[in-house]
Amino acid sequence: MSVLAIEAAGPGVTLQDGGRRGYLRFGITAAGPMDPLMLATANRSVGNPLDATAIEISTGGLTVSAPEGPLGLALVSGGFRATLNEEALPTACAFTLEPCQTLVVRAGNTGAWGYLAVAGRIAVAPVLGSTATHTRSALGGLDGRGLRAGDRLPVAEPRQGEGAPHRLLAPWLDRDPATIRVVLGPQDDYFAPDQIAAFLERPWTVSPRGDRMACFVDGTPLTHAKGHDIVSDGVAMGAIQVPGNGLPIILMADRQSTGGYPKIATVIGPDLGRLAQVQGGATIRFAAVSLAQAVAARRAEAEALKPDIPREPLLRTEFPAEFLLGLNLVGGVTDGREGVARVA
Repeated sequence: MSVLAIEAAGPGVTLQDGGRRGYLRFGITAAGPMDPLMLATANRSVGNPLDATAIEISTGGLTVSAPEGPLGLALVSGGFRATLNEEALPTACAFTLEPCQTLVVRAGNTGAWGYLAVAGRIAVAPVLGSTATHTRSALGGLDGRGLRAGDRLPVAEPRQGEGAPHRLLAPWLDRDPATIRVVLGPQDDYFAPDQIAAFLERPWTVSPRGDRMACFVDGTPLTHAKGHDIVSDGVAMGAIQVPGNGLPIILMADRQSTGGYPKIATVIGPDLGRLAQVQGGATIRFAAVSLAQAVAARRAEAEALKPDIPREPLLRTEFPAEFLLGLNLVGGVTDGREGVARVA
């Protein structure tokens, strides 16, 4: 058993696994990652199951250390800024965190969520079959709450990783956040054809007031053809409700279990993370696809994660004096007389 120590954690930093399944009928939603593809990529990079427990990092940032022994880690984040002992890291990388080192992750100009996976198993007790944290109901994770400074996460069966940091070559993470694919329905009949066209053609601005429960967008309101209330039914992650004010609400990982507003469309699974990574103030558009296209996109995503993820060592681009002084850059010396030299 080893330990990953939390030195600092901003709001919204939690433990998440693939999610809590099978309890929706009891009013308990899955929770789980905001960006499932990033979580799976981080876990794949350290040899864990794709849905294993990892740390979900919000824009509040995270600082960790490994005081009891080296730990293999993989960090996968959008535009976050990360450093290992003040040396910059790529946004997707694998490395070994040594006891003398500190990993610091901070928000960047893009991206809203990142994932830190540990080579081993973060040994926290599952609740209803999952370690996913749902803070509103205090379920899962570490005592049902976000992580904070002073927490020590036990790591069972720890493994060392790459040693020096290596960049992960995962092109599937390069996603265009401007277009979010959706399947229309299940209540698109509550909107006239011109309103469905407007939903797909208009630009929508992501509101900064979104969270793990929902993504709110601003723009020209839609109008309902059959009222804005339905008999409450179950909602999936990505369901797009349109309440009375006409502004779509996209339900995310910590959504409620049922809803009483008509759902004009549902974001397809492979684009859930793409949407979650959009920062407030950015503009998106929705594009309708068929069910067959949505399934094909999901299959392509799964196929990308089957092989080992290629990686490459980092090339140093900065050479501080301390680094140069630690190298043997001299192959020999001479006293200036012809033919007289000494090997250093």
